[in-house]
Amino acid sequence: MAYCSANSFQIPATNVISRPRTVTPSVGASVSLWRRPSSIPSISNRNMSFKCHAISKCRDIIPIETKEAPEALGPYSQGIIANNFIFVSGSLGLIPETGELISDHVGDQPRQALRNIGAILRAGGADYNRVVKTTIMLADVADFALVNEIYARYFSEQPFPARSTFQVGALPKNAKIEIDAIALV
Repeated sequence: MAYCSANSFQIPATNVISRPRTVTPSVGASVSLWRRPSSIPSISNRNMSFKCHAISKCRDIIPIETKEAPEALGPYSQGIIANNFIFVSGSLGLIPETGELISDHVGDQPRQALRNIGAILRAGGADYNRVVKTTIMLADVADFALVNEIYARYFSEQPFPARSTFQVGALPKNAKIEIDAIALV
């Protein structure tokens, strides 16, 4: 990951890799858990060459739109390409043509949500193997095992994406699941 970050910031990876420090801070203390290698100049050094391509300053933000996935339910894009990443909005188990849930069954909704994510990824020039992070929101955490089994069919190659899964109070259209993703272009 250090190389990917370094590459997007256009600085050599050898200058960003650092060693973790074990620190036990006292209450209210502010400490850094990463030590800067001595070969990296301090930020106060005016001769330091550093190009930052922060997402907030990115001028090349490209929306992704595809008929293969349901239209957005509000003022957001199906996905966005920025700084060599694809950010896929939360996807419900909606049928693209009708905008309705595929069914009320918890086994059908994650399959459809993941198909929708796949369509958005393809429209943005990526696929499931380029996904680096997903978030799964469940209406009922008791459905975790079934959803995990279905999810594993779509993300079957290592390295698996990083993932967060949690139960939420409610989802749009009374859906049982919503999934979002971040992928490399």
